[in-house]
Amino acid sequence: MATTTTRELFGGAITATTPTNLIDASDLRQVPDNQEVFLFPDSSVSIILEVLQRVDAQDNDSAIRFHFDSLAHDNSADSATVEAIVVLPNTRGDKTPSAVTLSGVQTVAKFNKSDRDQVRVLMGLYRIQEKPVDLVVTFNVPVRAQDKGAVDEDGWKQAQAHFEAFVRSLRIVDFGLFA
Repeated sequence: MATTTTRELFGGAITATTPTNLIDASDLRQVPDNQEVFLFPDSSVSIILEVLQRVDAQDNDSAIRFHFDSLAHDNSADSATVEAIVVLPNTRGDKTPSAVTLSGVQTVAKFNKSDRDQVRVLMGLYRIQEKPVDLVVTFNVPVRAQDKGAVDEDGWKQAQAHFEAFVRSLRIVDFGLFA
């Protein structure tokens, strides 16, 4: 696994463990203020951390499915399948909520091409109880792609390990971010 670092996100209001070699997408293009976006330099794997309006859901399972389905809609996915939902408890004792995680697959057409890409999606959801906020981290991992950015089985396992490190280490340092 690549060397990792504790990365400050949203000006240090949030920290998380990430590979040191990630490319900050804001160095390449405009990124909305409610997002942090990172790219892996050797594949098309991306990480997006978003501060979103809290969805009206009865439980964590419904909430993370809502965000996964919204992503599928935004991607114009032909299909979207949830494979697993697991809660990773925060055992550090700070006020960061436990992460609700989802693993799924979406089939999407990229750049109006007729062939479809298969993208594995790893998603983590932190529901901020005191504020109307859902904090969502998404790893998009192409496993079949028209370009050369798809990852093989080893790349998929590495992405899973990076995702696990990210969601387990994510710490909200300043809840004022969600004012």
